[in-house]
Amino acid sequence: MKNYAKVLMLSTVFSVGLNAQTQDQMTKSIMDETYNNSQLEKLAYELLDGIGPRLVGSPKMQQSHDWAVSKFKSWGIDARNEQWGEWKSWERGTSSIEMVFPYVKSLEGMQLAFSPATPSKGLTADVVMLPTFSSKEDFTKWLSSVKGKLVMVSQYQPSGRPEYNWKEFATPESFEKMQNESKAASEAWQNSIKVTGETSRTLNAKLEAAGAAGIISSNWSRGFGVNKIFSAGTKKIPVMDVSLEDYGQLYRMLKNGTTPKLKITANSKDKGMAPTFNTVAEIKGSEKPDEYIILSAHLDSWDGGTGATDNGTGTITMMEVARILKKLYPNPKRTIIVGLWGSEEQGLNGSRGYVSAHKEQMPKIQAVFNQDNGTGRIANISGQGFLNSYDYLGRWLAAVPRELTKDIKTTFPGTPGGGGSDHASFVAAGVPAFMLGSLNWSYGNYTWHTNRDTYDKIVFDDVKSNVALIAIMTYMASEDPEKASAEKIKLPVNQRTGERMAWPEVKEPTRKGGLD
Repeated sequence: MKNYAKVLMLSTVFSVGLNAQTQDQMTKSIMDETYNNSQLEKLAYELLDGIGPRLVGSPKMQQSHDWAVSKFKSWGIDARNEQWGEWKSWERGTSSIEMVFPYVKSLEGMQLAFSPATPSKGLTADVVMLPTFSSKEDFTKWLSSVKGKLVMVSQYQPSGRPEYNWKEFATPESFEKMQNESKAASEAWQNSIKVTGETSRTLNAKLEAAGAAGIISSNWSRGFGVNKIFSAGTKKIPVMDVSLEDYGQLYRMLKNGTTPKLKITANSKDKGMAPTFNTVAEIKGSEKPDEYIILSAHLDSWDGGTGATDNGTGTITMMEVARILKKLYPNPKRTIIVGLWGSEEQGLNGSRGYVSAHKEQMPKIQAVFNQDNGTGRIANISGQGFLNSYDYLGRWLAAVPRELTKDIKTTFPGTPGGGGSDHASFVAAGVPAFMLGSLNWSYGNYTWHTNRDTYDKIVFDDVKSNVALIAIMTYMASEDPEKASAEKIKLPVNQRTGERMAWPEVKEPTRKGGLD
């Protein structure tokens, strides 16, 4: 009996040593493939420069789904497009904004997404500025004056310099004066909009109903040369976003008694309704095929730029992880799924659609790793309110070389994410799903939903580190003999309401969108 116990102990020690050796070799192989045979730049070129922006429902969105399926299959990975709904299909065309009075000048700007087109020969009209209002009655009375006009609807920005530039060069007194004036002007503008009974989302439709010929906005992103590009919010009249610099010039002309006249030409196409999809790729598990690890990123984008950091980087990261694992780890113990979601930008619709369509998978998911906030290397991971997340995430992270993890801040157990990105769709369903938060790289100002979110903003060294980290964690999650615990924390009492906070609820996607 003693001999048997001794043999068993030696066998266990040998097995542990062998597993550690195998783990170390896999880590080295992943690092080597990531850094010496990277496909990231090619993937980024094909997706961002070759296809371009990926607005939900658009032909470009469909093209990107088909490209992703083809790319996965070229690596020997099964992939498909799964429909979850349909959306208004809109295709951007050429557009131009010309000032034709008091002199001729081409303005910098573009149509907002889903904006109606102009007549083929363009639209020429005088410009008026949305004034500040003291009451809803003032607004209602003023509406009668907008018929046939191009209405400027954004707050005037007297300085196009971002705050960090002021802070670096201005005197302390000048910097403080700028901040105070900016805050006062913003509050006055917001109060004026509030008294109209409208919001920034409903105002354009109100102006359209009053007979405006078109709308001019300037959604400055508080950085040099960047504007946010969102939806038009109209059904018949065009909406154009203009640079801060040109918008400011139009405003100052009006303030000084000159009424500028603009000619707008916009050749977008309304293509009716189109089906909307998720691209789902799968490397089948060999021992536990009905347990899953999901690599999550949204494929769609807004279309001011080409969606490079939101979320081209997340997309190519998860695709590259899948390529590497298929090459080095073709028979994982658990099934590895890559989910490239559609319509995250309109409310996590693609990932919610997947959760709804695959309810049977949810209790069997080992982990979801989601990447969706820019080009930076992963810097923070929250346990999302799963009580034992520190245990298994800690084990998986321990296998990653220290050079990739030394600056990562972990927060355990954390609190459940209710929105923001696609991990939240899975968290709501009780699935251990984790947002892999990236370093900022001026994401909020310069690339998030802006006209400057393009290939050149990608920092490939950082993206490669994310690929290696996620590939190693996925390998570890697959090999882990234990199923990761989905036990939730007991949420704290909300200090404002005095009631205990509730876990986020599972929500269905918007199945038919873009019609409002």
